[in-house]
Amino acid sequence: MKIKFVLCLLSLTSVIANAQETEPITKDTLKEVIVTSSRIDLPFKENSRTIQIITEKDIKKIGVNNVADVLQYAAGIDVRRQGVNGMQADLYVRGGSFDQTLLLIDGIKVDDVQTGHHSLNMALPIEVIQRIEVIKGPAARIFGQNAFTGAINIVTKNGSGNTIIAKIQGGSFGQFKGDVTGTIEKEKSSHIVHVSKNFSNGYRENTDFDNTNVFVKNVFNKNKLPINLITSFNERKFGANGFYGIPSATQQYEETQASLVGLSTTIKKGNFTWKPRVYWRRNQDEYIYIRNNPSIYRNLHITNKIAAELNGSYRSSIGVTGFGVEFSKYYIGSNRLGDNQREIATLFLEHRFQFFNNVLDVTPGVAVSYFSDFDNKAFPGIDLGVKINENIRAYSNIGYTYRVPTYTDLYYIGPQAVGNENLQPEEAISQEVGVKFNYDAVNFSIVGFNRDSKDLIDYVRVNPSDVVFTPLNIQEVNTKGVETEFSYNFSIKNSKNKLKLGYTYIDDEVKKSNVAESRYSINSMKHQFVGNVSINWFKNFYNTFSYRYVERTSGISYNVYDVNLSYKVNQLEFSVFANNIFNEEYSESSLIPMPKGNILFGLQYSFK
Repeated sequence: MKIKFVLCLLSLTSVIANAQETEPITKDTLKEVIVTSSRIDLPFKENSRTIQIITEKDIKKIGVNNVADVLQYAAGIDVRRQGVNGMQADLYVRGGSFDQTLLLIDGIKVDDVQTGHHSLNMALPIEVIQRIEVIKGPAARIFGQNAFTGAINIVTKNGSGNTIIAKIQGGSFGQFKGDVTGTIEKEKSSHIVHVSKNFSNGYRENTDFDNTNVFVKNVFNKNKLPINLITSFNERKFGANGFYGIPSATQQYEETQASLVGLSTTIKKGNFTWKPRVYWRRNQDEYIYIRNNPSIYRNLHITNKIAAELNGSYRSSIGVTGFGVEFSKYYIGSNRLGDNQREIATLFLEHRFQFFNNVLDVTPGVAVSYFSDFDNKAFPGIDLGVKINENIRAYSNIGYTYRVPTYTDLYYIGPQAVGNENLQPEEAISQEVGVKFNYDAVNFSIVGFNRDSKDLIDYVRVNPSDVVFTPLNIQEVNTKGVETEFSYNFSIKNSKNKLKLGYTYIDDEVKKSNVAESRYSINSMKHQFVGNVSINWFKNFYNTFSYRYVERTSGISYNVYDVNLSYKVNQLEFSVFANNIFNEEYSESSLIPMPKGNILFGLQYSFK
């Protein structure tokens, strides 16, 4: 399906933009956002790391309805989807693997000890998201192991006001989504509840899905000592035609359940800030090789993570000290991986010094971890920042990063691969140098990065006669690149509009090995360009044009164009989202073809 009128709209956008006089630019408040994913809370403009903020408004204007699709438009982020609506998707940052990116929800680490394939199982409905913080580069000293190439923190909304928002969407491939989000605000508490159902017949054979989400967040005693209780449940059932590196396996099927319960608070007393947190994360994964005949081959994995943390900071005349301690216990019960347990305890310490009237900031830090099944490790690092003026900041950081093997790496036994109990952790030294420019309506950043990795785990066939793949610590890879982002808020006849652009270049230099075949050979994005422009044509009517270009190290490239339109009348809002409008033939993972042009219509009503 090609939507030819889009070309006309693009031309008309240019004509109107050039023809009309612009009003004073509205100041962008992004730089005032407090980044909460560190023990030392800092405004965005004062942070000496590469951090992207994706706001609630950004998400709404793009028009997508899941986190995997939102992250497609972030520079340096490679979301390799298999199917639509993010039913199964893997998250890569700056050329790393899906096991090397840590996902957090309100600071809660929702990693899964079975495999990083399940990270995005825990991604929340966009209706409850306030913003997404994308932290890139060496992040182990802040988050511990698994934040090998970066971390993504989903910050949820608090219940504000008393509202009920009901929304339905339907379109291509028999897609349907219905959801209800309610908020209640009282004098001493606030609450938000979300329930949604999302299903489709699939865009090709055996790619149907059925997704259920339930999310509840309560804030009690909010005027004194706020107690935050978060509860989330996500169930996915989907046909997995050709997923997981086996294109010929057309009848695969999978069901996952991901749940989270977390309790936290913030205590401020004098110069101290304390942030205690406890949580439980559970994931269940059932995989069936032949959908209608589970007896041929079936996996069932159940993982649990129970964790307690105490993070804090202390402000003194010499700066801010951040500190923390956390303990995590992992359990897995599996018919393929066995019954295993892992314990990790980590101590964190960092201090932010400021010199020359706050022009220079230096933040050294270290995380020291105990692993019950691997050697103990320390993750040192340091951040440097220079305030050139009120609008320009230069920064640099360097750090040691680390990832222990998953239980799939260690113990899996299947027809395609067999695990290796002798695997060692992956290690890397990462550096970056960048500049941020924030001035009223303009935000611009450019950063160069380098990562020297060793003992990377790759699934290989050592000899041509081997039948199965085996994971080995054989890869040594140097990854370097450049990343830049630009956003501009502008007005046309009092309407607020926004242009966002991003470009990433990644170069991987892989030390050659003597193996016969590699299953997960490096296939990073070599070039990535993302951009979108949001236009308010007239009151309550806006649309967004989005574009993605990716060229991988294998030489494969593709262009994808999307369009979103939205019109609001009082409490009623109509929307149309058109994906891949020029019918690009492409795949993001395992040669799984992505759908050609498709469309989703939406209707939302707000009760107040």
